[in-house]
Amino acid sequence: MSPNILRKAQSCPLCMAFEAFWGYNIHIMNIYKRLLFIINPNAGVRRKEVPLVDIIMCFSDHGYETVVCFTKEHGDGTRLVEEHAGDSIDLIVCMGGDGTLNEVISGCQKIDWDKPMGYIPAGSTNDFAASLGLPGDPLEAAERIMTGTPQKLDIGEFNGRSFVYTASCGIFSRTSYETPQSVKNLLGHFAYILEGMKDITQFQPYEMKITADDETFEGNFIFATICNTFSLGGVMTLDRDFVDLGDGLFELLLITVPKDLVQLNLIVRALLEQNYDTPYVKVRKIRSAEMIFSDITDWSLDGEYEQGREHCRFEVHPAAVQMIY
Repeated sequence: MSPNILRKAQSCPLCMAFEAFWGYNIHIMNIYKRLLFIINPNAGVRRKEVPLVDIIMCFSDHGYETVVCFTKEHGDGTRLVEEHAGDSIDLIVCMGGDGTLNEVISGCQKIDWDKPMGYIPAGSTNDFAASLGLPGDPLEAAERIMTGTPQKLDIGEFNGRSFVYTASCGIFSRTSYETPQSVKNLLGHFAYILEGMKDITQFQPYEMKITADDETFEGNFIFATICNTFSLGGVMTLDRDFVDLGDGLFELLLITVPKDLVQLNLIVRALLEQNYDTPYVKVRKIRSAEMIFSDITDWSLDGEYEQGREHCRFEVHPAAVQMIY
């Protein structure tokens, strides 16, 4: 029987009589909801404890026919959304790390996707998943998507490229895209710390001028990030009472270069105590920003490489995605 016939059958007299007599509500329409499931097999998904069949069965139990696509190379998450997320798709779910989520949401932005999406974290760091409070168990995360309520979240745009939760440059930024995936899978957060420590020994501060809304910061910085998250690479955190993922604002965090060990200790203490208004650490809520560098500076967007420019622009797209969590 075709879907169209079944749709008509839902309101037929026999179905109505059955429901009236037994008190049972027939949800025939739900059988024909369709879900696009995009999986990054290189982000820890190959592990035996990731129950792909059980996840797909979970989707099926909630009335979804699942279309499964695997990414093979950088950019596939965006491409697969553009190719497969047509009118017949009711929900997009991606499984992988934050880079996979970045690509899928970038694809959603390109096609003006206005339906819900879900995220099953299976990467090495999963900062944004931690901010959303998503379960670490993939099957639990799938069940949460099936039973949760969509929440509107803000998305950032950096030099015309969408990002979900962080655009950063400086120490620890290169770590996210230079550390081999195999090392990330094995060591997780610790891999970022180890590689970041190497970065510190070779790091030269950036001279930059940042105009964020109506305020300007100028000087030498060892770290700059524009973010919408509570956790950054497992290295530093922002106060949950300070950050709101759907307030139409991102947080700008700047760390100036320390001149000696005393200033370095003050910076570390400020970060540990989440003191964001010191001579060395600044945090502001912003809607847009313009950055000018003395030299070309590479960035990391959600852990993925972004080629540097001398002149960079950022803006917030409020309530740009419906995320179920």
